Amino acid sequence: ISPVVSEVHVDALRITSMLSNKDITIQVSHEVDDDEAMILAMGYKQEFKREFGAFSVFAVSFSVLGLLPSIAACFDYQQLVIGISPIPWLIAVFFVTSVALSLAEVASAFPVSTGTPYAVSQLAPKKWAPYLTWITCWSNWLCQITASPSVNWSGASLMFALGTFTNPNFVPTTGQVYGLTTGIQVVHAIISSLPTKYLATFNSMGTTCNMLFLVIVFVMILAANDRDNMYNGDIPKFNTNGVAWSLYNQTEWPQGIAMLMSFLGVIWSMSGYDSPFHLAEECSNAAVAAPRAIFLTSSVGGLIGFIFMVAIAYTVVDIDLIAEDPQGLGQPFVSYLTQIMGKNTVIAATALTIVSSFFMGCSCMLAASRVTWAYSRDNMFPGSRWWKKVAPITQTPINAVWVNFFIGQLCLLLMFAGDVAIGAIFSVGGIAGFVSFTMPTLLKITYARNTFKPGPWNLGRFSTPIGFVSVAFVALMIPILCFPYVRGADLTLDQVNWTSLVFFGPLLLATIWWVVDAHKWYIGPKSNLDQDHILYGE
Repeated sequence: ISPVVSEVHVDALRITSMLSNKDITIQVSHEVDDDEAMILAMGYKQEFKREFGAFSVFAVSFSVLGLLPSIAACFDYQQLVIGISPIPWLIAVFFVTSVALSLAEVASAFPVSTGTPYAVSQLAPKKWAPYLTWITCWSNWLCQITASPSVNWSGASLMFALGTFTNPNFVPTTGQVYGLTTGIQVVHAIISSLPTKYLATFNSMGTTCNMLFLVIVFVMILAANDRDNMYNGDIPKFNTNGVAWSLYNQTEWPQGIAMLMSFLGVIWSMSGYDSPFHLAEECSNAAVAAPRAIFLTSSVGGLIGFIFMVAIAYTVVDIDLIAEDPQGLGQPFVSYLTQIMGKNTVIAATALTIVSSFFMGCSCMLAASRVTWAYSRDNMFPGSRWWKKVAPITQTPINAVWVNFFIGQLCLLLMFAGDVAIGAIFSVGGIAGFVSFTMPTLLKITYARNTFKPGPWNLGRFSTPIGFVSVAFVALMIPILCFPYVRGADLTLDQVNWTSLVFFGPLLLATIWWVVDAHKWYIGPKSNLDQDHILYGE
């Protein structure tokens, strides 16, 4: 019996890749479906099983989004900046969704786990492509590796807040918070090392729980709201429209600047929509499923988040009291719940938020491990030959999972420098993600505007205007996210916004590395196909 030989003619797929426009045919000794043909044409072997379906890849993305724990974690960065009004969320979501739409279009054209750096390598001018790809890689990687630690630190803090709420004499130490966060990180690293089919099932279960718990807590906020009785009828059950929709600037900046600063809460809460891009090599019909999941995560998440913001706006009693935190809970969201609910209901709502946070943190670690693996496949990191290995038993990049775990532990050491320092990883996640998500969009609407080949999921004639809106919004927000919340004589060392150092410091080091050495060997994404399988035309 003759062995099966499949041929993939790269240029026949009408794509842009490292192998396109070279009259290349790829031969492999097995049958090839459309997804594998696409990844081969992109220059890579099919190394993962495609066991994520359309829903399960959306499940990972929505779980990374983790609206309930994200809203809880970002109370500091939105309600305690500009007040309870849902208006900032609504405005910010409009622009965040434009960024997501542009990213989804790019994901359809380049459905590979490398994500935006691969797109940048193909869209940028040849002279600058290696450096721009290099910077995009490092920016996206910073976004990914700070996600799981920040989520799990927030989850651990919620647990301790619940402990203090039930026992006012208990005051957790920073070491205890670090230890609990580490324990959660270890569990997530173990789960993220499992075979793909188990990961898909786990994340689908996590998304179901996240959606269900979000609805339950939303209903609890409205139905269990007992603030009128808790305050002896001195206040109504719900705030008036004038109170709920009013802005309350709690910073030392003008109100317009304060509103922009409050967008950090929305940006961070909505930052998980890129995850399907990095799972493109593990899902079927990737050129459609991945961008569709990006769009759905952003749009559905934005709408649900807005509704949740409205519920909070109509039930908050005293935002100043939440900021003062007289109970010493350390978590504004829990302090808010204590203003409107009885003790047992607060415990239940916070517990559901903690469980959702657990699933969210696990999805973040999963997505980050795929990014580290993909970039190591292009030999970007020291030790890439270890991080790019796929374990033969699980067929997952276990080494990449655990190197991310150790780097995450280093990031978590920032908590010993205080709340402002550890809070920088939230801003870093927002800026780093924005830079990475928007770089290919910027190139798509400028240098590559006449050469970009959209995939089956695209924006059509709206691609360019949406792209310009995305780029303009990101250009505005990058400096805004570096602003401290106080200024002048009040700007002491412990109030400095460390985002500039934590984000731009590593990028500066990456640039120095590029100038000194990396430019000699880093050329961007590299094909890992066996050369004897690549046939060049005459």
